Amino acid sequence: MKFSGEAPTPTAATTDDSTVTTTTEALLNPFTTLEEVQLLDTTLRDGEQMPGVSLTPADKVDLARELDAAGVHLIEAGSACTSAGEREGIRRVAAEGLDATVTSFARGVQSDIDRALDCDVDGVNLVVPASDKHVETKVGSTREEVVETTVELVEYATDHDLWVEVLGEDGSRADLDYLEQLLGAGLDAGADRICYCDTVGAAGPERTAEIVSRLAELGPTSLHTHDDLGFGLTNVHAGLKAGADTVHGTVNGVGERAGNVAIEEVAIALDRCYDVDTVELDRLYRLCRRVAEVTGVPLPPNKAVGGANAFAHESGIHTDGTLKDGTMYEPYPPETIGRERRLVLGKHAGRAGVAAALAEHDLEVDEDELREVVARVKDLGDRGKRVTDADLLAITEDVQGRERDRHVELVDFTATSGGNLPTASVRLRVGDEERVASGTGSGPVDAGLEAVRAALAGVAFELDSYHVDAITGGTDAVVTVEVDLSRGDRSVSVSASDADITRASVVAMVDALDRLLSAEAAEAGVEPDAVTADD
Repeated sequence: MKFSGEAPTPTAATTDDSTVTTTTEALLNPFTTLEEVQLLDTTLRDGEQMPGVSLTPADKVDLARELDAAGVHLIEAGSACTSAGEREGIRRVAAEGLDATVTSFARGVQSDIDRALDCDVDGVNLVVPASDKHVETKVGSTREEVVETTVELVEYATDHDLWVEVLGEDGSRADLDYLEQLLGAGLDAGADRICYCDTVGAAGPERTAEIVSRLAELGPTSLHTHDDLGFGLTNVHAGLKAGADTVHGTVNGVGERAGNVAIEEVAIALDRCYDVDTVELDRLYRLCRRVAEVTGVPLPPNKAVGGANAFAHESGIHTDGTLKDGTMYEPYPPETIGRERRLVLGKHAGRAGVAAALAEHDLEVDEDELREVVARVKDLGDRGKRVTDADLLAITEDVQGRERDRHVELVDFTATSGGNLPTASVRLRVGDEERVASGTGSGPVDAGLEAVRAALAGVAFELDSYHVDAITGGTDAVVTVEVDLSRGDRSVSVSASDADITRASVVAMVDALDRLLSAEAAEAGVEPDAVTADD
């Protein structure tokens, strides 16, 4: 049929006017009648189940505070049955006095509820098997026994004044009549809500809508979706349109396999497309960055909301259009989520983009100088190099025949990583004085950063991005380290290359700080010394 040239057989939807009308009306129905959708964040539980992620009690408290500040409604702080350390983390989150409802994951056994009670949480997310695969193979039970146990556990939890949500594990692959019976029994026993779980991300939006539309008739319904088929957010929208009112998700979509639906994507999509409130949008980028830092899971540059390129423009046409009208090539202003627009220079850069980047650094050039700077920027880009802020400033200085006086310069650096505590020491020339300091960290690069912080005591700055590329092969490979540093509302990107990754990292950070402090001093009309003892 693919190449036969024959027309496909008409379907009922194309031959029956009533079917066409019904289908069209269904598509055009309002997305949801809700003015607000609640978010349950499970970064501290389901997100932590991502291979390689392990959160300390302090990490959990830190992230829980950020989630609460953003207005997340419910926080699943962990799984109390996991370990003593996990219970300590949950207990500390519960003791924070957050506005959010704090819960613990609980399997379908009473001991899990008891452990949750010991952590003094507000509620439990009671997960019971729903598909025959889970009922018969995983727990070796029967449908009738699972229903009976679920009722007993809901009654036990509510008798102990816990908020209860019943989740039918693998519900997207369960028999729908049985899923209704199971979750309906949970509600009848006193549960506050039920949850549709696409545990392995196996469902499409049609299946999600079919199930949720029936569950929502029973009572308040939540959505728990994964992204294994790339349908995580699509299934959230299908479920909300079908009657759900709460969404489970994780920040940055961290989680098992392909991850959970990303709550920041849920929040911005509901706001921009449907005028539905969820959380404080201007806290989203901060939240994304913090989760990436704590989990050690970097964000892909093309990731929505939090990715480095979400509001970055290099193409000359795009940059020119964006400078004329910020909405030209962006779906919403970056300030909405607490970000700033970024112009990236490379082989696609145009005159408008280069001029704007120079203006950000308070540099004035004439037409001939601008033409030469653009040509050199493109040449660097053609050689496959990312053009950093430091590259741009160096090019401009050379074109204008200027020499820059360095204010912060690395004189000497040593680092040791043997033993249990990596250490580093630096000697910096700051203005007319030399400063020596040392630091410790989780690795030699981290120790080097702390040593630089100590040497520049009182100078506040943030390491926003850190990236390493090997540019030669072999065991003696030269690496290039690129860092993005910010101080207040000013940021700079700098790269440095060396056979020693730690030295390259420190050189890049010191150069970035020199650029930041010099630019800040020039803007304020003072000597750089005046901005190295503030904050």
